[in-house]
Amino acid sequence: MERDLVLRADAGAVATLTLNDPGRLNALSEAMLGALRATLDAIAGETAIRVVVIRGAGRAFCAGHDLREMTEARQAPDGGRARFASLFGQAAALMLAITRLPQPVVAQVHGIATAAGCQLVASCDLAVAAEGTRFGVNGVNIGLFCSTPMVALTRNIPLKHAFHMLSTGEFVEAAEARRLGLVNRVVAAPDLEAETAALAATLAAKLGPVLRLGKRTFYEQAEMGLEAAYAHAGRVMTENMLRPDTAEGIAAFLGKRAPEWEQ
Repeated sequence: MERDLVLRADAGAVATLTLNDPGRLNALSEAMLGALRATLDAIAGETAIRVVVIRGAGRAFCAGHDLREMTEARQAPDGGRARFASLFGQAAALMLAITRLPQPVVAQVHGIATAAGCQLVASCDLAVAAEGTRFGVNGVNIGLFCSTPMVALTRNIPLKHAFHMLSTGEFVEAAEARRLGLVNRVVAAPDLEAETAALAATLAAKLGPVLRLGKRTFYEQAEMGLEAAYAHAGRVMTENMLRPDTAEGIAAFLGKRAPEWEQ
């Protein structure tokens, strides 16, 4: 069953991963977290794949953690403490794996993205949402503050807006999510797949090793102070300039021709 929870379809240099538990709105159960992490770990070593798209089957992108599974965990002698700690640690490891994945990851979002599902969108490098999609970190409505989703959310949108979402449990519509910076594009629902594919194709057409270098450096410098970030970025750009394929790209631009790259 676990292998079926995430469906993978490759088209050229783009791998599309579909969360495949529509009856539970693609909830991030322990099995779903494990299946998605295993798939991403495999893709990390595949240089032929330059972009990853994550989407959800059925009516929604992802409704967050599986509350039924979490409720069942309370039957343990410790009231579920060990299971909960493991679950949230597993989820955090998955979100970090997305950030650390060499390839850019694009979320293709529809329906709802709530709690840890909203965290998943925020953890992806880019996101395209269908009109009418609703985003929320609404655990506070049932007495559970979305503390782990908060980590990714506060790194995507302004703090006061993030705290408003977290403390009120209110949802934001796709257009507002774009204004806040949670998603990059909002498109008509019938165009969602095509628009996401077009964005993925744009990324996949870039020089693969340099795109991977850029993603890694993007997150490394974001975690540094300003002076350290400039020093680190300067070192990376120097090494990038010394690459033969970069020299070819610049020569092609100056010569008004397409670069001849072996990606």
